[in-house]
Amino acid sequence: MLRYISIVCCLIASEMFAQDTLKYAVKDTANEFEYLTVSELQDRITNILNDSNFLTANWGVVIRSLKTGEYLYQKDEDKLFTPASNLKLFTTAAGLSLLGSGYRYITNIYAEGEINYSVLEGNLIVQGTGDPTISGRFFDGNIYKVFDDWADSLLQLGINKIKGNIIGDDDLFDETGLGEGWSWDYETYWYAAQSGAISFNDNCIDIKIYYDKKLDSVIVKYSPVVKGIVVINDLVPVSPGAGSTDINVYRERGTNIITISGTFSEGSDTLKTYATVLNPTLFAMMVFKDRLEKKGIKVLGYAIDIDDYDKNIDYSKAQYLFSHYSPYLFEIVKVINKGSQNFFAEQLLKTIGLEKKGFGSAENGILACKEWFTQIGLNPDHILMADGSGLSHLNRVTPKQIVLLLRYMYASKNFGAFFSSLPIAGIDGTLSRRMKNTRAENSVRAKTGYLGFVRSLSGYAFTADGEPVAFSLIVNNFNVPVKLAENIQDSICVLLSNFKRKHLE
Repeated sequence: MLRYISIVCCLIASEMFAQDTLKYAVKDTANEFEYLTVSELQDRITNILNDSNFLTANWGVVIRSLKTGEYLYQKDEDKLFTPASNLKLFTTAAGLSLLGSGYRYITNIYAEGEINYSVLEGNLIVQGTGDPTISGRFFDGNIYKVFDDWADSLLQLGINKIKGNIIGDDDLFDETGLGEGWSWDYETYWYAAQSGAISFNDNCIDIKIYYDKKLDSVIVKYSPVVKGIVVINDLVPVSPGAGSTDINVYRERGTNIITISGTFSEGSDTLKTYATVLNPTLFAMMVFKDRLEKKGIKVLGYAIDIDDYDKNIDYSKAQYLFSHYSPYLFEIVKVINKGSQNFFAEQLLKTIGLEKKGFGSAENGILACKEWFTQIGLNPDHILMADGSGLSHLNRVTPKQIVLLLRYMYASKNFGAFFSSLPIAGIDGTLSRRMKNTRAENSVRAKTGYLGFVRSLSGYAFTADGEPVAFSLIVNNFNVPVKLAENIQDSICVLLSNFKRKHLE
């Protein structure tokens, strides 16, 4: 049985994991800025890294001034490390550079068949190009907004009856929904949602769990409710003194049968969690069909994935109806980096493959990214990409290549969009709880990364002199609480934020 404790695991997966242990909190104890030579700064960083808790671990560190170009600190800078979600820096930088910050996904809607008065005498076709934003994320939580808008567009065209099927054409992307090297036991969880050319609600269902005192039962509700999704409630209520909430969510492999088991304390607040779905295209079309019918458009056929359609669609003969445009890419990369959203990152990698190599696959996306890395002076042999999100343990990157990427982006026309996408220390995203009440708060902008035995932090900091620096702090193979690794990273960031250059006379 796969174990899923909804609150804790969600925070881990989204890299908002934070243990409530004040003894590990980083405090800014400096009353004044610290005047140090570069050599003294290096000694201070070395002392921080020589924490006895990390004797078995490997630290890779690079800190470089973006003003002078000098390296302020380097440790194992050319060794390969598992970067976790720091890999998203490469995916989003490549996406912004190769596609442009103003790039938008276009989903086209076609009619296959004649339209006689108000009746479509055939199929309605949704041709997907990988848009990850068809959800409530950009629409105040209304997950149905886009599909309802599409229904309204059909009504405006005078169509209120469809005699054929609702077909989702996802053939511009491959059918490999999971990333190379992903652990098989990730499949249930939202952070491993399957990628594809058509998606809806991050390819997950939303699950709400609460205790009903009158019924003396734990209630499980989920949305969207569509045929083919089966949610089994196997939760047991326990009194607050007799046990605690311990929730397990498991989607049976190869099915959309989702079992929620474990215990739920009667004193617990309402919990919200998620589960991935199998065949996101069919899932999306089923929801779309339901929304059409709720809007008064009668559909006589079925919701189907194009893989189950027995004919090839000839778009030259199909009738174009309308298009849906996604938010701009500079808004999408904020979702990827601030919240460390894996599904969006995988969609972007395949989109790069589609736009630059003609077909949306991770392999094509990685190939296009590596060609770009070479063009901007990075060593592609020191950047081993298996996916776009960093969820795979097969990814390897050197700290120096990360800093070289950050330096390139700092001077590029897309720096504003890239910089704005990064979490702000003590303010938002996956850094919202870190470095608070220090000089690093609201100053450091960096991407976090978390996997088992991996914690990474790479981005930009400003010294007390206002000198911009790019840094990468990666630790692999530690076996102590992750907060201890964060403490070291945060301490270095605070040191940099307090640092003023001491000039020797």
